[in-house]
Amino acid sequence: MDLQISEQRFIVCGASSGFGEAIAKQLLIEGASVVLVARRGDLLREKFSHFNEKTEIVEGSLIYSETLDKIEKSARSTPLQGILFNAGGPPTGTPLQTEMDDWDAAWHLVMRWKVDLALRLAPIFRDNNYGRMLFIESRSIKEPIPSLTLSNAFRAGVAGFAKSLAREVAPHGVTVNILAPGAHKTPAIDRVIKNNSSVRGVSYEKAEEEMKQSIPVGRMGTAEELASLASWLLSPHSGYVTGQTLSHDGGAIQGLFG
Repeated sequence: MDLQISEQRFIVCGASSGFGEAIAKQLLIEGASVVLVARRGDLLREKFSHFNEKTEIVEGSLIYSETLDKIEKSARSTPLQGILFNAGGPPTGTPLQTEMDDWDAAWHLVMRWKVDLALRLAPIFRDNNYGRMLFIESRSIKEPIPSLTLSNAFRAGVAGFAKSLAREVAPHGVTVNILAPGAHKTPAIDRVIKNNSSVRGVSYEKAEEEMKQSIPVGRMGTAEELASLASWLLSPHSGYVTGQTLSHDGGAIQGLFG
């Protein structure tokens, strides 16, 4: 399928590894131009050296207004068709293992910057009568994970915000959706496996294997698989899909609306 994005421009947050890297590369392969955002510009230059003519780099942490200012400036300088909101998650832990400082930090890491950036960019898309806004969150939105309390809480908050925003901008050709990945073989899953290993007193390898066996398809997903779906959601083909949280989890969520 031709995604019809060869002349389009996107912002990809958290582009230096995992889902962000895979999605940025897929968009570039499809011919799009991409603004790559991450804390380490040197890593971005190394990983995307084959796409220099199609990329722009914004270096900085997403929790700082200075970085969001640079992203907004880039978005206003050249026509923009879509953005991927994506970053790492907060530490693992049950509710009683957290402290208020953990909640304050998680608010900034998981939710605050996304709301801030979305409120900056949504009017640009609205005024252009076109836009794609896609958030990478977690299956914990639909089925809370006991050891991921901070993620459970704030990613659900992002879902509430995204659903509300989707209804407001839909008449202007702008879609807002969420991808809720389950276990994928990316750097982010490592902390979850390590936590499971520690809590249960088993080896890392055993915890990893048990995680795979809990997934109906019998394996973890890959970032490239999720990137294919994300690229479609960022394309013109997805214009009738908005306000949705789509799971990508190998069938792991047991609810009817997983």
